[in-house]
Amino acid sequence: MGGTESVGSHVLLDYTNYISPKGDGGARILCILRDSVRDSGVREVHSHVESFDGSISPPGFASVVLIDESHVSAHCYSEKGILAVDVFTCGENDADSLADLIHERLISEIPTLRLVFRERVSRFRSD
Repeated sequence: MGGTESVGSHVLLDYTNYISPKGDGGARILCILRDSVRDSGVREVHSHVESFDGSISPPGFASVVLIDESHVSAHCYSEKGILAVDVFTCGENDADSLADLIHERLISEIPTLRLVFRERVSRFRSD
């Protein structure tokens, strides 16, 4: 079988023990995502954070940074202490490098976090 090429990659990171500061609503995580995108040289197109108070959806937030190659996002279920991050690039930039930068910043700023899962998936594969 010949080599398989892909046009993009998707890195998934799952964390436990996330403790959200009162009134934060995901703003701190959005800043970490945006700073990591900027420092990696990837171009940000738009960013947004949406907080969930538990009245309709479970308490937590969703933060997203749209990049010119796809997106970086974080979803949190604050009552369960779960934080899921995904990094999807479909161009020249390396999703693993950007995920590493995000991970380093998350662990540095939120020492209670524990990475429980990481996986890289090649996207738009061709043989």
